[in-house]
Amino acid sequence: MRLDKFFSEMGLLSRKECAATVKRGRINVDGKPALRADVHIDPEKNIITLDGEVVGYERFFYIMLDKPAGVLSATEDKRQTTVLDLLDDRHRKLELFPCGRLDKDTTGFLLMTNDGDLAHKLLSPRYHVEKTYAYTLRDPLTVSEAQRIEQGVDIGEKNITAPATVEMTDPYTGLITITEGKFHQIKRMFASVGNEITALRRVRFGGIEIDPELGPGGYRELSDSEIETLISKV
Repeated sequence: MRLDKFFSEMGLLSRKECAATVKRGRINVDGKPALRADVHIDPEKNIITLDGEVVGYERFFYIMLDKPAGVLSATEDKRQTTVLDLLDDRHRKLELFPCGRLDKDTTGFLLMTNDGDLAHKLLSPRYHVEKTYAYTLRDPLTVSEAQRIEQGVDIGEKNITAPATVEMTDPYTGLITITEGKFHQIKRMFASVGNEITALRRVRFGGIEIDPELGPGGYRELSDSEIETLISKV
């Protein structure tokens, strides 16, 4: 791998910036100043430093974002704010994308990554990865209606929805866990029993709870153990 490509993939320096930084003697390879930005390195073996700080190589990045209401789960939009707009300059350079989508008015845990293979598997119906949402309803939900939703309901698709879990906190609020990701699925599931969602927040994805310290628009990289949890699901 070229040195400039290494820094570009880490989201630290563009290739042009890397060349200028090399000229200033700020980059070392195995303790010696790099002479050219296009020199080939082995990121697994060579020790790369920038201003004396070791730069470790990471091929993939995984970010937990607490998506606010009114933000699109997309990488770009000419008129509206997207989840990518919430990231700092470095993370925007990593070519991250949302793993799945949350509706514009739905808040909570959105995984951002550049690992296309894992993202595909996490979203595939084959692996039944669980997603849990806190809901608020317009009308009270009865126990029998919750049981109908759990067993699977007709939302206008070819098949009824897969089995779900509904944990009622009270008649108006609770948690619902699904393993699918159809368009507006949870809203349509509650609509099938004559009710309406007034607020929806994803609180758990793939066995990982959203970090309560983040707050709307906040984000952080997943820990190694959280990444292992996601991988174990597929």
